[in-house]
Amino acid sequence: MSAAAEPIAPPIEETPLSGDFWAGIAQFWADNWGTIVGKLFAIVVILAIALLIRWVLHFVIDRVVTRIVSGVKKKQDVTDTQALQASPLAAVRVVQRTRTLGTVLRNVVNVTLFIIVTLMIVNVIDSSILGSFALLSAAIGAGLGFGAQNIVKDVLNGLFMVVEDQLGVGDVVDLGPATGIVEEVQIRITKVRDVNGTLWFVRNGEILRVGNMSQGWSRVILDLAVPYDVDVDAVEAELLRTATELSHSGKWRSRVLEKPEVWGLESISAEAMVIRVVMKVRTSAKDDIARELRMRLKRSLDAMDVKVPNLSSVVLTGFEGATRVKGAKPPKTAPTAVKTGGGS
Repeated sequence: MSAAAEPIAPPIEETPLSGDFWAGIAQFWADNWGTIVGKLFAIVVILAIALLIRWVLHFVIDRVVTRIVSGVKKKQDVTDTQALQASPLAAVRVVQRTRTLGTVLRNVVNVTLFIIVTLMIVNVIDSSILGSFALLSAAIGAGLGFGAQNIVKDVLNGLFMVVEDQLGVGDVVDLGPATGIVEEVQIRITKVRDVNGTLWFVRNGEILRVGNMSQGWSRVILDLAVPYDVDVDAVEAELLRTATELSHSGKWRSRVLEKPEVWGLESISAEAMVIRVVMKVRTSAKDDIARELRMRLKRSLDAMDVKVPNLSSVVLTGFEGATRVKGAKPPKTAPTAVKTGGGS
């Protein structure tokens, strides 16, 4: 009986990953080894130089910011005559503005180096890539520029506001859309807290005007209504005496910048006369001095037995009616004697 025939195995087909494929990869590396290593080395050198430049520039920026902030802190121990320049709010503005500019410069350094390094690496890999994508890059750049023009406007406006010291943290400002205390000034937005506690986020590009009520000095303006039949000269003298006494008291002396003034009658009606009292003070103490001055003037009028009239038809304009910027400066003239005599 003959032996059974053994099954014949099918022939083994070569796959794309065997034989010639690996031989081609090896041949490619053998032919381009020098070029590939050279490009990798160039890319590593570019990255190393970029990181070194970034570290140096960041170190310089941080050092300058730290020196400015430290200098501001050291200058707080000054005489009272320099209080306006060295007030806490002024120091906060300098520190905040310096740190904001430092952040902006660091971001500029990062973005600039990223763009330059990317272009250099692409050029090392294949210089023809930049030429091939030049038109596409221009189109993408134009589209992004058109879409981000509001963001660029916000950034530039915020940068100029910080550089020009138009506002700072802690300032009481009127930005149009919102009025309140500045809590934070960023590159794109400014945060303002109003008197009700609402936090407003105002885009810097939408700020057309800045009314800063915390820089330099402020003026307390009080309008007092008195009866029509009182002695105006006596009342004005008493009001001025009371305001002067406040400005010379130990608690308030350092907060008052100039001696008080009585600007005189602001309005006259059938029911009352309105007398204006003003006082130039530091911005941080305006509200406190205004409250204290109102209380003292009220006590002085009570001592003179002057009763406040019905104010149903009297409008006390206060600050909004202070149209004279330099205050009341009447000309000083000597009294002219009136000669009387009988006829000849």
